[in-house]
Amino acid sequence: MFFLDARTARVTWTVLVFAAGLGLLYLLRTPILLFVFSLFFAYLIFPIVRMVERGLPRRAGRPLAIGVVYVLLLLALVGVGLGVGPRLTDEFRLLTEKAPQMSQQIASGQIITNVLQRRGWDAERVQQVEGTVRAHAGQIIGYVQGALAAALRWLAGAWVIVLVPVFAFFILKDAEPAAAGIDALIEEPRHRELWRDIAEDVHLLLAKYVRALILLSLITFVVWSAVFFLAGVPYPVGLAAIGGVLEFLPIVGPLTAGVIVVSVALFSGYAHPWLLVAFVLVWRGIQDYVSSPLVMGRGIELHPAVVIFGVIAGGEVGGPVGMFLSVPVLAALRVVWRRVRAARSRERPQKSSVPAA
Repeated sequence: MFFLDARTARVTWTVLVFAAGLGLLYLLRTPILLFVFSLFFAYLIFPIVRMVERGLPRRAGRPLAIGVVYVLLLLALVGVGLGVGPRLTDEFRLLTEKAPQMSQQIASGQIITNVLQRRGWDAERVQQVEGTVRAHAGQIIGYVQGALAAALRWLAGAWVIVLVPVFAFFILKDAEPAAAGIDALIEEPRHRELWRDIAEDVHLLLAKYVRALILLSLITFVVWSAVFFLAGVPYPVGLAAIGGVLEFLPIVGPLTAGVIVVSVALFSGYAHPWLLVAFVLVWRGIQDYVSSPLVMGRGIELHPAVVIFGVIAGGEVGGPVGMFLSVPVLAALRVVWRRVRAARSRERPQKSSVPAA
């Protein structure tokens, strides 16, 4: 191949195929992301589907169980919408109307200046803090606005909302036959065993991760709503909803939620903003070191530095969606690497025990 030896040609061909595969994945990123979100939704409701399926006649099958679960979810969403929707809508409308003015005050440092002046700080120190905030606030606000805009643009199409449960229906209905079909394609017994081990580990990992994210998000929404109501924080339900949604983005999401909550409180003239900062920091510690280990168990097992790198890389490649997918992708790659390494370590003693001819 162009005067290359066989080994160099194989390496070059592998690199080209790998690069072409990455390019194809990038071109097909929208349908791939749609499938991924459908897969996550399927993992979320799979336990409920199995429970309903056990209570139905055997002839009904899984499609009827999935339909029953979809109807129950729709009724639950309608109930939650009727209970919380009006207040949540009003608070989001007010926040949206005041967002431009809030952004301007944060970027100019005026909001920090007002708070420090009320606390009795002298003018020189206030000017130093205001200059520091003005130098960096614009970049932070621009990044947050860009991330939120990208997420809203992706979710804006009604087809996304419709196709996610449609794809999830077929995933739930045909997952076992598809896995059996892939298993039958692998002829080598040891490769088939490796595939089964990887598939089982990734299945358990994704199931635990998706359900844990939903539970942690709900916990944040409930606790923040209760605390903000009792403390008299403005827009309690809206800010709690923002905190719950941003819980899905590792590291960056909770940080952004805390900044939004404190900024809104400062802008609205809340009397105890520093107590709110303390609550957000304490809650982050509770979520990271108490709630997450209890809910997720030992399913992820990623070093914090790896998670930070993955979130940054995912944000650069795919924006908010890339951040959301970074942790499960890294955890799944770790599962694959561990299983492949274990399979190779089992093969070495077998090869060494074969007597020489």
